[in-house]
Amino acid sequence: MYSSSLLAFALTGANVVLGASSASYASRPPFSTIAPSLSQVVAAEATASALSPTSNVSGKGFDRIIQIWLENTDYEKAFEDPNLQALAKQGISLTNYWGVTHPSEPNYAASVAGDYFGMENDDFISIAANVSTVVDLLDTKGISWGEYQESLPYAGYTGFNFTNQQNTSNNDYVRKHNPLILFDSVANNATRLSLIKNFTSFYSDLAAKTLPQWSFITPNMTNDGHDTTITFAASWAKTFLTPLLNNTYLMNNTLIILSFDEVETYTAQNKVFTILLGGAIPDSAKGTTDNTFYTHYSTLSTVEMNWGLPSLGRWDCGANVLQVVANKTGYTNQVVDTTNLYLNVSYPGPLSDKAYIPTWPAPNTNAKCVAGNGVLGGIVSTWGKSDGTYNYTNVFPSVAAGVASTPTASASGTAVKSGTPTGSAAAGATSSGAASLNAVNVGAGVAALVAAFL
Repeated sequence: MYSSSLLAFALTGANVVLGASSASYASRPPFSTIAPSLSQVVAAEATASALSPTSNVSGKGFDRIIQIWLENTDYEKAFEDPNLQALAKQGISLTNYWGVTHPSEPNYAASVAGDYFGMENDDFISIAANVSTVVDLLDTKGISWGEYQESLPYAGYTGFNFTNQQNTSNNDYVRKHNPLILFDSVANNATRLSLIKNFTSFYSDLAAKTLPQWSFITPNMTNDGHDTTITFAASWAKTFLTPLLNNTYLMNNTLIILSFDEVETYTAQNKVFTILLGGAIPDSAKGTTDNTFYTHYSTLSTVEMNWGLPSLGRWDCGANVLQVVANKTGYTNQVVDTTNLYLNVSYPGPLSDKAYIPTWPAPNTNAKCVAGNGVLGGIVSTWGKSDGTYNYTNVFPSVAAGVASTPTASASGTAVKSGTPTGSAAAGATSSGAASLNAVNVGAGVAALVAAFL
């Protein structure tokens, strides 16, 4: 059991619960960390196989999407970098794109699952197999997918981190920057594991013209700027992307999203520098800016609308869609007043260290969501009919009406849904009109609350 006094913030049209001002929470059960020795890694590498399935499913705005994330940089510093400015001239700069919390790992998890389930840590996390991700959506139409993780020792490696012990100066792969490996639905499936590959596989897939239609690319800890600087990371990004942007095969109706997981200053607004590149960008749009409000959840809603996929029923359900797709479908994004929006602290949940609640939030399985295709059937079967624990049809991630108060499940094993949905959500998000919303979230005025979650 837990008891808490939740600190509520007023929001036009809703109430938001963002953290605990005074609370007593149980400790989150630890996960068993996988940390193989070098000899074990070498042995596994000898038998590991990487698969490269292909597909050709046409989309409304693009036929291939590639996401590349750099690390921990305030918007202004990234904006001022000359290498990123040079790349921006070849695409569209998103001037209102946001991370969803701190630190790194929950942002990566959110980008594929539509929620971070209270996570405010970079721990070894294994999320139960009945929590769905974007790959479950892609599989409904046979859309090929994969990840490319720089310095991953071999395809399907599930270890916590990997530093090449034969070259200890190299800060290599970290699990917290690998979004799909956090989910047992991928990590416990041998076929899916074979699609979690390294950069050697990326270049061989590129040469063989077997790149998937959905991919997530993570540079290692040196090249992503985590252990270096924005100058170093931006230089790497330009060097990495320049030949790709001149590759006819890769550029063919491809959308590349170059972004950051989060800002460096935790008390600041979590707006991150983001550029859209690739052949899906019209020549007339290159060098322009887009001030539409987006979050990491927008990459999910965009993929869903682009290929006519169902939703996860979480924060992807109401997230604005990238205009490169919205323009092709007639979808009208919502306008958000971000004056007091920060998105810089996590809410209590089953993956929280400091505000652990064993109950997993239920998705909204009744909503049509922005793509209009409802929620994945398997999710409805698993969670039942529900309006969701939170207001998942909202355009920005706000926690409505608190959290469920009955702890009924552990953070490991099978995720058990909340017994009573506490959020109020519409049956479906609308696509007409430009609703203007006023967002209030935790900011510098309550820095003590932020500090409590760091």
